[in-house]
Amino acid sequence: METHISAPDAANTTPDENGKRSVITDYLELAKARLGALVVLTAFVGYILGARGNPSLWVGLAAVVGTGLSAFGANILNQWWEVERDRRMVRTRKRPLPAGRVGRRQAAIWGVATALIGLAILALGTNLLTTLLSLFVILVYVLIYTPLKVRTPLNTVVGAVCGAVPPMMGWTAATGSLDAGAWILGGILFVWQVPHFLALAWMYREDYERGGFRMLPAVDVEGRITGRLAFVYAAALLPITAALSVWGVTGGAFLVLSQAVGIGFVWLGWAFLRLRNQQTARRLFLASILYLPAVLGLMVVDMDTTTPSSQVAVRTAAVAPHNPQAVDSTSKTPASSIHRGP
Repeated sequence: METHISAPDAANTTPDENGKRSVITDYLELAKARLGALVVLTAFVGYILGARGNPSLWVGLAAVVGTGLSAFGANILNQWWEVERDRRMVRTRKRPLPAGRVGRRQAAIWGVATALIGLAILALGTNLLTTLLSLFVILVYVLIYTPLKVRTPLNTVVGAVCGAVPPMMGWTAATGSLDAGAWILGGILFVWQVPHFLALAWMYREDYERGGFRMLPAVDVEGRITGRLAFVYAAALLPITAALSVWGVTGGAFLVLSQAVGIGFVWLGWAFLRLRNQQTARRLFLASILYLPAVLGLMVVDMDTTTPSSQVAVRTAAVAPHNPQAVDSTSKTPASSIHRGP
């Protein structure tokens, strides 16, 4: 299938200028660049927290860029798979593939190439564990999550698993291990996604139903299950974010401020549970967009750059036999110094 580039302003620009602008715009839209930017942000924060104040520019850059490109590739392949259903939905029918501006063959090439480049960067610049996590996300997102969207409302859970991994990849790029810090970060992202996507799916439930996607709000007509899950998962963010300070990844200021922000988010989840209308769903959705960057920013500002010896021992146990630079249980050297990359 050939690629078709729309040119609504061709009269005011040269063909080359307009063509370049359209190709770049279509590629970024296929890659879901705004969603990809969020993935990059979570990977960056995961790396900074894992590095414990002693980051490597090369490893950090490889982790962020590789994770971002892997996400871009998966997003493109997701849209390649769903093109026919996207044509039915008002929200998605103007995307490059449904609108015919990009052909399916070219989109498939872009998606595979972008994902492979991302994996190559991770393999060369970070470590095997981080690369395998990325491969896992790409395969699950494209081959499991995407087809499940038309089969079961549980697709949201699978999608949330994929979204939880990028901060863990940042952490493993810095530490080389999946210890408690990585799992807590992944848990925060997993739990956050449930109220975020349920609120979005509620707002567009008729559109999702038109596209044939079995999102929970499309089958939960009264919204009782949807509202209950959104509220419960919003509330679950309180203890999970607190665990970062308990584990020693962040300090006391993060504990207090994240709980304050979280309580506001829970209140909006409660309002959605009670009323279950467009207004409360939109407020919850917009709040989720503000909540995550705020909490991630607080993590970085108040991260604990001193690592207790007991936690160093846990973090280094998995990699010490393979790395002569790994510290013993009495050392104060940050765990991030273990895997610094080339």
